[in-house]
Amino acid sequence: MKNEKKLDLTKYTTLFALIILFIISAFMSRHFTKIGNLLNILRQVSYTGTIALGMTFVIISRGIDLSVGSLTALVGGLAVLTFNAAGGTWIALILAVFTSLIFGVIGGAVNGLIVTKAKIAPFIATLGTMTIFRSIALYIVDAGEYRSSSEVFKIIGSGRIGRVPYPVIIFILLTVILSILLNNTKFGRYVCAVGSNQQVAKYSAIKVNTIKLVTYCITGLTVGITAIMLSSRLNSISSSNGGLSYELDAIAAVVIGGTSMTGGKGTIWGTFMGAIILGIINNMLNMVGVSPYLQGAVKGGVIILAVLLQYKSNSEE
Repeated sequence: MKNEKKLDLTKYTTLFALIILFIISAFMSRHFTKIGNLLNILRQVSYTGTIALGMTFVIISRGIDLSVGSLTALVGGLAVLTFNAAGGTWIALILAVFTSLIFGVIGGAVNGLIVTKAKIAPFIATLGTMTIFRSIALYIVDAGEYRSSSEVFKIIGSGRIGRVPYPVIIFILLTVILSILLNNTKFGRYVCAVGSNQQVAKYSAIKVNTIKLVTYCITGLTVGITAIMLSSRLNSISSSNGGLSYELDAIAAVVIGGTSMTGGKGTIWGTFMGAIILGIINNMLNMVGVSPYLQGAVKGGVIILAVLLQYKSNSEE
């Protein structure tokens, strides 16, 4: 009975951490709890958070994807080019969205095929495609910016329902959908099975390579969603800085959310809260005047702490 209660409590570790951090932040600054600031935090984390939702599937299946930041720049740039070429109308916006989603999935599929068919370790495979995607993005515009001058293109990134920005709404809706996919479908159970023990999964007639390929495609889809939201908000995206370090923030959100780096278990809602935790930390560091050069050190420390807690929890089990 004691072990069961302990195990139940570990499921809510990320939630407890989020609540505690929220309370501490509220005491540190009276501006923190203002609706405008909270919505700003959610908007900021919606970009890397959306990618992190897809990354959760890859990490649960015992993979990794380091190419998501570079792919964001490339796909966002292609969306802008499509919009401009189609005349900058509402139809052009729809075409740009489809372009972003399709090329995001293609990029994810490329990663998945290299990992599953070429049998290259996910870290090395996606490290290579990270460089390839960024190089293509730079080459197309000669290291410049992909830019649109149309107000229509800004709708997705800058629009709101009431006071809530569209990216926040998309982030929340995607969290609900992917949570259902992971927890309430055969595919979700197969992903966990592959991450837990690949050999046993094979003996259970699970198509391991197909499951892994689909997880990379899901990550590519979330990259496509982020790419269109980001490029739309700015009405442009930089080929050199667009999506820079997004892979680190996405992985951090997944780890802080409780997903095991050794695969086999994790939750979408945990990743959602992990992204918000990172957003609150960044927000508070800015509010208290911590140098931006030191903020990365704080983020790195949080990641290491989260992994250490995971290791301790797994050892006790």
